[in-house]
Amino acid sequence: MDKKRLWNILKTIGKLCFTAAALYWVFQKVNISDLKEALIDSHPLFLALAFLAYTCSILIASSRLNGFFKGMGLILSERYNFKLYLLGSCYNLFLPGGVGGDGYKIYFLRRKFKVKGRQLLSAVFFDRLSGLWALCLITAALVIFIPRLQIPNEVPIVAVALGTVAYYAVLKRYFPTYSKHFFLTHLKALGVQSMQVIAAILILYALRFDGKFSPYLLMFLLSSLVAVIPFSAGGLGLREVGNMYGAQFFALDPHLAVLISLLFYFISAALAITGSYFIFRPQGLGEDRLPTTAEAEMNEEDEENE
Repeated sequence: MDKKRLWNILKTIGKLCFTAAALYWVFQKVNISDLKEALIDSHPLFLALAFLAYTCSILIASSRLNGFFKGMGLILSERYNFKLYLLGSCYNLFLPGGVGGDGYKIYFLRRKFKVKGRQLLSAVFFDRLSGLWALCLITAALVIFIPRLQIPNEVPIVAVALGTVAYYAVLKRYFPTYSKHFFLTHLKALGVQSMQVIAAILILYALRFDGKFSPYLLMFLLSSLVAVIPFSAGGLGLREVGNMYGAQFFALDPHLAVLISLLFYFISAALAITGSYFIFRPQGLGEDRLPTTAEAEMNEEDEENE
């Protein structure tokens, strides 16, 4: 077994162990029977609407990524790109270490359409960066509506404005290919995060919560930022830890905070698992067989030599 393969296996095991440890810590702080009771008492219609809102966010996210692909000259239909997006989400769910969903998509597109891996990597990177920008923007906007933080309104406004200008200037100066569609792709990025916030609101309604939403939504957004750190399986565990600390800071119900996080994860997993259809039916992607993850991992070395 080569060193890279061994490292990917160890990385996967490490993420799973970290996820398990984080969840263990969280469940030491909350009563599992209370979580179960709240979940049983939840409103199924609002959970279904939350799933629909999340699905809309993924449809927009897929279209956003396709915009970056078009910027580099790779023309895919929205339908085909969405199928591939679901497949990548599925690999992120079941293969938290190693090559991951993004790496698998890069290899698949590189092999099928004969495009450079570095171009695909940069498109995926800027797609993720646009999502992070939108997440920071909505978080900053929500901070204004929480007086308890005692942060002057000018601070998040100025921070986001300066950050956006600097971000666009760097993109335009060094990556003009992607700056051409800056406003459209970043409008889609805002759409993605907005739909996910709506999903969180619907989860709160499903849990029959009738209090102040803004602290829970801020925790949801901040935990989403924390979940970007690739220490756990799909952000599971990291989100819950973030919500627990947030609940302590705002003196909120920790059970509700954890349930929002867990239900959002289960909703995202339920959609991601539909991507497994293309593992068993690769003809849906115009293939007789899909490349293996081992082939995709070997591709990472090839990209470094391009």
